[in-house]
Amino acid sequence: MTIPPLNLSNNASSEPRNAPPGISQRIFRQLTAPNRSAAAPAAQLRAQAGTATLPAAAVAPVQPLPRARHEYKFLPAFWTVTSVISLTVNIILIVVLVGLASQLFALKAVVQDQLIGGLARNFALMDRAHIVTQVKIDTKVPAKFSLPLETDTSVTLTKDTTIKAAKVTLATGGLTIVNAPTNIVLPAGTVLPIHLSLNVPVDQQIPVVLNVPIDIPLEQTELHKPFVGLQDVVRPYQTLLNSVPGTWREIICGPRPSEFCQSAIP
Repeated sequence: MTIPPLNLSNNASSEPRNAPPGISQRIFRQLTAPNRSAAAPAAQLRAQAGTATLPAAAVAPVQPLPRARHEYKFLPAFWTVTSVISLTVNIILIVVLVGLASQLFALKAVVQDQLIGGLARNFALMDRAHIVTQVKIDTKVPAKFSLPLETDTSVTLTKDTTIKAAKVTLATGGLTIVNAPTNIVLPAGTVLPIHLSLNVPVDQQIPVVLNVPIDIPLEQTELHKPFVGLQDVVRPYQTLLNSVPGTWREIICGPRPSEFCQSAIP
């Protein structure tokens, strides 16, 4: 008996519904199975089919789909290359990140300690500062006024002075003279006690030469408000920089590291 040629499709997942006439369903499944060994001898298949004669196409090994074989070889290579590239990129990014972090730590120290911190400290010191100096004064002050003079003093005669019609009282021996008018001559050098009561006019240029010490606290002047305002401007940046970690220990252990973390991370 001649068996009609089998219609073996390249799609291994699809099977014919019924076997051709003269071939059992079990033998047909073996012939169409995609994982059947390509080295199965045709004589063995003929023996299982009895007296049936199979065409050469029926016993030919089923070849895998070229597309499936291509996908099987391409996907592992694709994932391998992708994994290698991803690992390389991650290593490069980690190295770059470590380098940038070290530079950022140094930049943060410079900005916090020298720039922002220095400005805040100096603004506070300027607000508490004093202006201490000496002002030298060398000038002439005009003086024009009347000076009242009321005092008791003594004067000395520089020459003989005659007092006419002076009244004198004398008592010598048996002679007594009372309120007798006479001329009296006072010799030079005579000291006379007198009382002065007069207004002395003054119109002079008084020279003034002196050093005046000055001590002015700035917090008691109008500069206090600008200095406080400058401190308020710098304070938010100083607070922000204080919250940014400056070392790897602060990043790993936090702002308040434990004793174990401090000993483990230098």
